[in-house]
Amino acid sequence: MSEILVVDDDRELRDNLREVLSAEGFDVVVAGNGDEALEMVKTRAFDLILLDLVMPGLSGLETLLLLRRQQPQLKVVMVTAFSTIENAVEAMRRGADDYLTKPFKISDLLITVRRVLEEARFKECNAILNMDGTFNSLANAIRRQILLVLKGKGRRRFMEVTRDLGIDDHTKVNFHLKVLKEEGLISQDDQKYYSLSPKGVKVTQCMNIVIDNMAH
Repeated sequence: MSEILVVDDDRELRDNLREVLSAEGFDVVVAGNGDEALEMVKTRAFDLILLDLVMPGLSGLETLLLLRRQQPQLKVVMVTAFSTIENAVEAMRRGADDYLTKPFKISDLLITVRRVLEEARFKECNAILNMDGTFNSLANAIRRQILLVLKGKGRRRFMEVTRDLGIDDHTKVNFHLKVLKEEGLISQDDQKYYSLSPKGVKVTQCMNIVIDNMAH
């Protein structure tokens, strides 16, 4: 579940955004100003921040710059009135990922939030898949098949894996299993069952995300 921080001095808007986003399955936290937001970010890892551009005290732009110092990879969508669009564009030059213009439709809000979160996942997955060892492991089609078999069927013994792959050459399958183990993508327990490691689970998820994005 993605965690979103809504930062706005308008209490009614904060509450409305929390209600709408929570109904869509997001975990939503609210802050009334930039100082509150900066304190929250110190102790919680948010996936996205919806940040009002014009607020008393720290402005949205000032808050954005301070947030970027704390968490450079944090995704931020600015919320602005039509009259301050130029400032929102400036905020994007300073590191914001997108902006919404008040008043906005719920559909536009959800499209923007989901797109920014998906872009973040795509970039994260590209970084994971492009790690030398991981990339080399996935370059072989049999190794990719093994990961997908373990993802779909869970714990499997060696002979079950060979049958799932439809490969009679046990030496070949054993070699590819060894490569995946050395890269930390799979593990083998005391009962000789193979399964995806936490890293392997993440990599298989990333494979799907990257493929989906390439298809769009």
